Amino acid sequence: MDTSAELAHLKKLFDHSSRAARIGVWECNLADEKLAWTDMVYELFDLPIGHPLNRDETVKLYTERSRIELTMLRDRAIRERSGFSLDAEIITAKGNHRWIRITATVECEGDRPVRIFGMKQDITAEKKLFDEIRYLAEFDLLTGLPNRVQFQSTFDTLCATEASRQTVALFLIDLDGFKQVNDRLGHQAGDQCLRVAANCLRTVLGGAELVARIGGDEFAVLHRCGSSDEAARIASSIVTSLAASRDDDGRHIGIGGSVGVALATGYRAPKDIFAAADGALYAAKSGGRNRFSLAQPSFTSQIHAA
Repeated sequence: MDTSAELAHLKKLFDHSSRAARIGVWECNLADEKLAWTDMVYELFDLPIGHPLNRDETVKLYTERSRIELTMLRDRAIRERSGFSLDAEIITAKGNHRWIRITATVECEGDRPVRIFGMKQDITAEKKLFDEIRYLAEFDLLTGLPNRVQFQSTFDTLCATEASRQTVALFLIDLDGFKQVNDRLGHQAGDQCLRVAANCLRTVLGGAELVARIGGDEFAVLHRCGSSDEAARIASSIVTSLAASRDDDGRHIGIGGSVGVALATGYRAPKDIFAAADGALYAAKSGGRNRFSLAQPSFTSQIHAA
């Protein structure tokens, strides 16, 4: 095989590999910002192969957040004569949303940066799979609410400093009558009750930091509260709303809720706040259900009917 035939074969092999991996090569001359792309990069941006390239117009195809990150990393790489990598979101010339992984290296002549080049790879499928896995790890599939894992992470973050703890209240909610619905009408009806309860909590607690399902018929709410009176008003609205909740057909679902509340101030750690709220919830259920109880730092509770 002569040299020209070998080069043609290697180019064909590269093109096939590039298409299979959806990876393209790019470069930009820093003196005039002139771009050069391989065919796959054109395809990633949904532009005709050979289409005239203008960097300013190309950068406009990145979402605002990705454009800001790209500009920051590119400028730093040129300044430091280094490189970077970035997962960026673009909206192509045809309006398709796509994620690309950009790698870049700055080439210098002497100490003067003259060119930046690298690869762009389509990672849309990888990004979608990652987002699905993350959703499964952090959200409850039945209700769509954050699950216990996300609750605990957010709770720990909010309670990380004493100043933050002074403004946070934890509400633990247990559905009253749920077991009877499950036993009498079956799990499908029970699942519907959980979805209705979740939607009810979303509606009444629009200003909450987090509304999560942390167990079977148990929910947790993290809310900024300035006082025990404000916490009591929120807890009362939860009890009232759950007692009146209806399904999509307007039918009363026949469950209510008991609520235990603990203001984070006065406790040292998230586990202590949780234990106080859990104790208050037990007091509310023991006091007749469909009511709320406020824990005190001494772990005594004040029970209130909504």
